[in-house]
Amino acid sequence: MSQPVSDLHASFVGLDPARVLAAVEAAGHVPSGHCFALNALENRVYDVRLEDGRHVVAKFYRPGRWTRDTILDEHRLLAALVEAEIPVCAPLAFPDGDTLWTDEDVHYALWLRTGGRSPDELRDDQLAVLGRLMARIHAVAADLGAPHRRPLDPEHGPLEALALLEEGDWLPPSCRDRYVAAVERLVAIYRERSCGVAVQPIHGDCHAGNLLNGPAGWFFLDFDDMVIGPAVQDVWMLVPGRDAEADRQRRVLVEAYRTFRDFDEGTFSLIEPLRGFRFVFYAGWIAKRWKDPAFPDAFPHFGTDAYWEDETRDLDELVGRIERGDDLLAPEERAERANTEGEELSNADFFWDM
Repeated sequence: MSQPVSDLHASFVGLDPARVLAAVEAAGHVPSGHCFALNALENRVYDVRLEDGRHVVAKFYRPGRWTRDTILDEHRLLAALVEAEIPVCAPLAFPDGDTLWTDEDVHYALWLRTGGRSPDELRDDQLAVLGRLMARIHAVAADLGAPHRRPLDPEHGPLEALALLEEGDWLPPSCRDRYVAAVERLVAIYRERSCGVAVQPIHGDCHAGNLLNGPAGWFFLDFDDMVIGPAVQDVWMLVPGRDAEADRQRRVLVEAYRTFRDFDEGTFSLIEPLRGFRFVFYAGWIAKRWKDPAFPDAFPHFGTDAYWEDETRDLDELVGRIERGDDLLAPEERAERANTEGEELSNADFFWDM
């Protein structure tokens, strides 16, 4: 019998090295006793050294977020990508052949640790390699499918996050109406621009922090946020800037992508609306996890009036730029308009992630 949700939350938050080591040992490995918690908020992730000198990464999935079938969609894709000789990190099989076990009803999986570094900047030749790899990942994912994964759409993104923020009374009166209106305008724009756009399983969180470059080459990591969405989501997450150089780099990436798979450049019009989705989703995510002690520690200013003033201004300005069609202009025209209007950069102009 499964535990109640409250007990599962306590079991997850209360994970300690002894339980982690016992879970790894139950999988047939021999831990040395070294267990180091990695920087992760949504799930709990640990580096465990084995007696033979290897390291495994133990990932404990947050209860209530994904069902077993949803997690296995990720694992099946990773196995298919490995079979296609695409460099990703796939979970290890347990003694019974499964890739997902439970500890006190908390799902967990093991990976061999992969060496390498996340890139600070990407050169054109690296973007070309990554563009070809991304196309191959998308091709395999499209063929395989992911029937239990959520769509990347207004209902499962900004509107769901907004409902959570409103129900939890997170939005202060001074910002509420402006914030809600900005989300509604954003959703209307996305619906208009995304009409008829093809969707498929994609990485969903394909930022540079989920890439490793090491002796074995490039590896794509952490498909935990895999969604059903437009391919351009992975493109803009990998090259997130808003300036002319970012625009040029995205085109380098897409040109290489087309070596293996078609790409509709008309979907570049979805980049800024999808950026806005991420702003709203991020706020909703923090609010949803606020009872986890790790979140107030990580986001001490969340929920303050100053926080919501900044968030509301940034979102409203982003939507305003989209409504004016600034994001559809050539990079040089955008720069000229920004200089003419004296536009200042804010945190909305940069990519952030936890």
